[in-house]
Amino acid sequence: MTTTADRILDSAQALAQVRGYNGFSYADISAELSITKPSIHHHFPTKAALAEALIARYREQFAAARQQVDSDAMGARERLLGYAGLYAKVFADGGRLCLCGVFAADAESLPAPARQATAEFFADQQRWVAGVLAEAGLPASRTGAAAQAYLAALEGALLLARAHGQPGSAAGLDRDVVRSVAATLLDALV
Repeated sequence: MTTTADRILDSAQALAQVRGYNGFSYADISAELSITKPSIHHHFPTKAALAEALIARYREQFAAARQQVDSDAMGARERLLGYAGLYAKVFADGGRLCLCGVFAADAESLPAPARQATAEFFADQQRWVAGVLAEAGLPASRTGAAAQAYLAALEGALLLARAHGQPGSAAGLDRDVVRSVAATLLDALV
């Protein structure tokens, strides 16, 4: 059963992934869910608290998705391509961007705890990608920078897809575009 807090988080996440941290308010959530702003404040007293809860949930969701990629894929290359598919799936859901990618763009206006949580999200992703790159045979001295480049390519692919297309359209970001970006970078790295 979905709780009011879950519904608030779902609404806030959808709004943030399209508009950014500064592009939505409690009034937007209130209107979308037909609940009062005091009800939102009951669950999340401040927008900063809401942002921290969003990032914590997003980190958990991404960790679970990475575990699924790990269990589904046979080798390092397949795991990295499966991981890239997570980004395509985010965009396919209404042209959304990675929540933490959007928050990173808004970093200067984020409350400090949300900014730190966003950095920790990317540290999680970088560690995982670097580990898979190491398994693929990339020397340890190059895995950190290569993981950053891979993540930057995926986040950038989402931004370009938003600029050039619609979700699900031939011009939009779909699994073929993400897989192409991922495969090209992987070929250059390993």
